[in-house]
Amino acid sequence: MLPMPSAQQLRYLVTLAEMRHFGRAARACAVTQSTLSAGILALERQMDVRLLDRDVGKKVVFTPVGDKVVTRARTALEALQGVLDVAVASREPMSGLLRIGVIPTIGPFVMSSLVRRLPQAYPQLRLSLNEDVTHSVMAKLAMGRLDLVLLAMPWDCADNETLPLWRDPFMLVMPHDHPLAQLPVVPVRSIVRERMILLEDGHCLRDQTLAMCRQVRGWTPPGDEAECAVTSLHTMVEMVAAGMGLALLPQLAVDSPLLDGQKLAVRPVTGAQTWRTIGLSWRPRSPRAADFHTIAPFFVPDSITQANSLL
Repeated sequence: MLPMPSAQQLRYLVTLAEMRHFGRAARACAVTQSTLSAGILALERQMDVRLLDRDVGKKVVFTPVGDKVVTRARTALEALQGVLDVAVASREPMSGLLRIGVIPTIGPFVMSSLVRRLPQAYPQLRLSLNEDVTHSVMAKLAMGRLDLVLLAMPWDCADNETLPLWRDPFMLVMPHDHPLAQLPVVPVRSIVRERMILLEDGHCLRDQTLAMCRQVRGWTPPGDEAECAVTSLHTMVEMVAAGMGLALLPQLAVDSPLLDGQKLAVRPVTGAQTWRTIGLSWRPRSPRAADFHTIAPFFVPDSITQANSLL
């Protein structure tokens, strides 16, 4: 009889399937890359089957049986986490530890208010926050390392439950003397002719910006030589102020002090789906789902208008 795989081995495998990159998967699991690789190799030897196709170079490619094992492993991890969720839910409602994941283009503008107001309303609730890019927090949610994620959609949330909170419009940010600053509203077709400053690969805001531009007929993605990719919204604003390009920022960031002291113009955009949806995501059939619905309004900033609210 084959020995049962450990939960840790299954976490390594599922995270690698989510990330398709050994380094990122190792960081999501809070282990070294060699530890994660050794864990998956041990699982293959233990099961006497090849889960990864190692004949395709550096790409992470699963064998057909590997894909099947990943699907079952994901289900098994959800079932194990469900055991703990039932125990947590059986305690006093709105108590205990709540582990929240949030992405960098939302966290700085929402979490300070949340961590102040939520414990005041529910003193028995303890918060733990983890800020990371979307694919990382969603992988941690799948592994049971997070209970709830605040993210920007559209995003593939698989079978997770989601609760949309509000629409966050995109705003065009440019030097105050830029020709487009003369317009009250800027058409997307005008933006795609400009050099755009984007967040680096891995940020959903980058993908959402490119998706918006793709709605313009004839638009092609910029080549590496024409692209400015940065790691934060703060750097993005600094580069726009320096005249290096234009940027699309979410209204959430524009309403913050991020632009204070900069000679920049901000204009709404029209001609495409020009917003992202901010929402919550949690594992399917979570016993704490009722709690998540109860606390959802605490995630919505006071600046959100009734017109943009989805609750």
